[in-house]
Amino acid sequence: MPDQPNPNNQPPAGGPPPQGGGQRQMQIKIPEQVLASPNYANSMRVMHTKDEFTIDFINIHMSEGVGVVTNRVKTSPGHMKRVLSALQENIKRYESNFGTIEIAEAPPDEVGFKG
Repeated sequence: MPDQPNPNNQPPAGGPPPQGGGQRQMQIKIPEQVLASPNYANSMRVMHTKDEFTIDFINIHMSEGVGVVTNRVKTSPGHMKRVLSALQENIKRYESNFGTIEIAEAPPDEVGFKG
């Protein structure tokens, strides 16, 4: 069977991107349980090794004196630079629309991690 023309210039799934610098579209799916119950974080911890960055998103309950890691994300150093760039760009956009963001107060020094 001969190859059929591709009117959207998109490669077959898993194939190489089209020549000429075109980009392949990707569908991103968000599972229903993620949409239904997002996790809140009011603190975070960032760690790294030579090969990866780890970000712990934490919800600190000051009144209870406890904090809980709600999500842990690991990514490559190259992708972390893209994340940082995207965050910086979005903060600029936010502040141009809504005004300057004031930095939140840091949690007290006695906040620590326990297994």
